[in-house]
Amino acid sequence: MFKKILIANRGEIACRVIKTARAMGIKTVAVYSEADADALHVEMADEHVFIGPPPASESYLIADKIIAACKETGAEAVHPGYGFLSENAKFAQALADNGIAFIGPNIRAIEVMGDKIESKKFANEAKVNTVPGYLGVIETAEEAVKIANDIGYPVMIKASAGGGGKGMRIAWSESEVADGFASSMSEAKSSFGDDRVFIEKFVTQPRHIEIQVLADKKGNAIYVVERECSIQRRNQKVIEEAPSPFLDEETRKAMGEQAVALAKAVNYESAGTVEFIVDKDKNFYFLEMNTRLQVEHPVTELITGIDLVEQMIRVANGEELKIKQSDVKINGWAMESRIYAEDPYRNFLPSTGRLVRYQPPQEGTEKGLTIRNDTGVFEGGEISLFYDPMIAKLCTHGPDRLSAIKHMSKALDSFHIKGIGHNIPFLAAIMEHPRFREGRLTTNFIPEEYPDGFKGVDLADERAVMLAVIAVHMNKMHADRAVQISGQLPNRPRVLPTEWIVSLDEWNQRVSATDVAAGLEVFFLDENGKRLSEHLVRSDWTPGQAVWKGKIDGKEYVVETDRAKQGYLLRYRGATANAIVHTVRGYALAALMPELKVADTSKMLLCPMPGLVKKLHAEVGQEVQAGEALAVVEAMKMENILRAEVDAVVKSINCEEGDSLAVDAVIMEFE
Repeated sequence: MFKKILIANRGEIACRVIKTARAMGIKTVAVYSEADADALHVEMADEHVFIGPPPASESYLIADKIIAACKETGAEAVHPGYGFLSENAKFAQALADNGIAFIGPNIRAIEVMGDKIESKKFANEAKVNTVPGYLGVIETAEEAVKIANDIGYPVMIKASAGGGGKGMRIAWSESEVADGFASSMSEAKSSFGDDRVFIEKFVTQPRHIEIQVLADKKGNAIYVVERECSIQRRNQKVIEEAPSPFLDEETRKAMGEQAVALAKAVNYESAGTVEFIVDKDKNFYFLEMNTRLQVEHPVTELITGIDLVEQMIRVANGEELKIKQSDVKINGWAMESRIYAEDPYRNFLPSTGRLVRYQPPQEGTEKGLTIRNDTGVFEGGEISLFYDPMIAKLCTHGPDRLSAIKHMSKALDSFHIKGIGHNIPFLAAIMEHPRFREGRLTTNFIPEEYPDGFKGVDLADERAVMLAVIAVHMNKMHADRAVQISGQLPNRPRVLPTEWIVSLDEWNQRVSATDVAAGLEVFFLDENGKRLSEHLVRSDWTPGQAVWKGKIDGKEYVVETDRAKQGYLLRYRGATANAIVHTVRGYALAALMPELKVADTSKMLLCPMPGLVKKLHAEVGQEVQAGEALAVVEAMKMENILRAEVDAVVKSINCEEGDSLAVDAVIMEFE
């Protein structure tokens, strides 16, 4: 067995590989850029080597620096994780030339299957059904438009060398093909150093289901069931689960056997994933094969008990698979939510900065339910604009799908992040969505269910009552602590009010609260002080805790909390409420306060996220039309086209191409 391996990656996947290597008794080496000097994977590894500036093209993507780090530390093998150099055949060859093992497939498999154009050609030759499309390299936007017209709309423009939604666009018209072609090429070159793209037919109402395969150097190969990855936004997976709620055993077996046949055809070894598009009639079509570990591999591990990273290391060491196809069983159900540094209320714009608070739910298994949280961050760490915005992969496992979903909802409510925007409310909303719970999924789920973007979840009456009761309990705990502060005048002791008014945004309720032996009794009152309802609260929550856990009328609740300027910010199942507990007099005075006027920015183009100005399409004095592209801002490896909202004339341009801008920086002003 290897004595020392180097992980040619960063973030949560580097931490994930280190954990398995440590359990196997293998020493680890981390590499890091300037931006990752204080990163968690650097701290976890036994050794670490600096490899350059923050941009991946100057650090993590330079094979010579990785090889030099191996030689410096004596690492015998390299695990590439996913992304970066994980599917780069030249990198694998360079390692082999230097006597360093690659913890991944053979070079031919990477070349044939890691390239989306070549993989489709190979699959066709192997008589595997593929989605109709044009498999040649496309040189110009005009050629792309002609090909798209021949295939028929909608079409998918995809980077040949990439994955993870980078360099991928759906086009429904000629103009969208032209715009998408340029953006796909640019993103592909930035992310993978390869700007080739191809075009294929986009199957409407599809499900994205992938098969995990494992193979060794002796010709043995198995499929390790499937993962459903249909919940996607901009072709980036958001929620994954295993197994799929759609497949029957017959279809699962057919897809698995086809995936294994494809793997054997290229003498595949290591872990890999064969991705399929599945239509409503369970017809499936080969999309691509990812010759690496997938981001969503934890859900497979949770339902099978197989450590995929361990198997990759053992196969790279020349060991034969000890797992037979008959050994692979499905045990329960697993969910994975990708927690990203992005603002779901602002069209998921990337968010960078410091993690002022990072308190994930407790990992472990209790009463047959499991929480697993794969992450590469820590409280006080920095979310950089140079890399993927993923904060963590939160996974749950239960005996069935509904229990895994419910446990995920509770885990998301227990997750406290402060300092940056994050998508937890959106993930929680999906978990509660009736269509998701029923398993009626397609890759169009998000655009169909949230066509105008995510605006949060409306508070139902029951939840409003629950959050109001929690706000009263929190306020009572703060007030009780305040009256115990020393130094108060003995003849003027502070007396708490007996009645309050709770405001949840625009929802208001008069209440009173009384301590009883069983907890806190909260009464809802009408305008005359008559009791409308009563609720018993039991909780060990104390001021300062980020998550409120307790029971209301015997039912358990978990709610994320934070102090706001005038009250509390409460988040539950995708709904966010600003809760203020007033005294009766304070509520009357608050109604007299003037509303804060918002500054007029209608004649400005603001930078919606921290990012790099890649392109300016307008000049001072130019007349621009509504919808016209004005600027391109790159953030976290994704290009964002900023367009004019109305017809206007450019009055001034306040930045240059190559400038790094903060959120809400003024890019242009209009007359």
